[in-house]
Amino acid sequence: QVQLVESGGGLVQAGGSLRLSCAASGNIFNTNAMNWYRQTPGKQRELVAAITSGGMTNYADSVKGRFTISEDNAKNTVYLQMNSLKPEDTAVYYCNAVIRGTSFTAPKVYWGRGTQVTVSS
Repeated sequence: QVQLVESGGGLVQAGGSLRLSCAASGNIFNTNAMNWYRQTPGKQRELVAAITSGGMTNYADSVKGRFTISEDNAKNTVYLQMNSLKPEDTAVYYCNAVIRGTSFTAPKVYWGRGTQVTVSS
């Protein structure tokens, strides 16, 4: 099995920065993609940033220029550097990864438990 553990959330003032981390552990052959989603009460979970195993990135329009996703393949860890934070960035942030456990098994999608980010005005 695979586990994703997020860390780095917390309370920050508007304009501040936070860095989220997500470490994958367990039976990992390779990782196709690692992503960050966020969710606020009453709303659907939305994709914030994505990175493929080849390093290609994609961002939601609302965070472009402020957030940066990166990865350390050797550590099976993905990061989300969040700068110029706004109150509307307040949400639970979830790590998501598409991982193959062996060379002959299909990729599976895994989720972390989430980490709370609160931005005060």
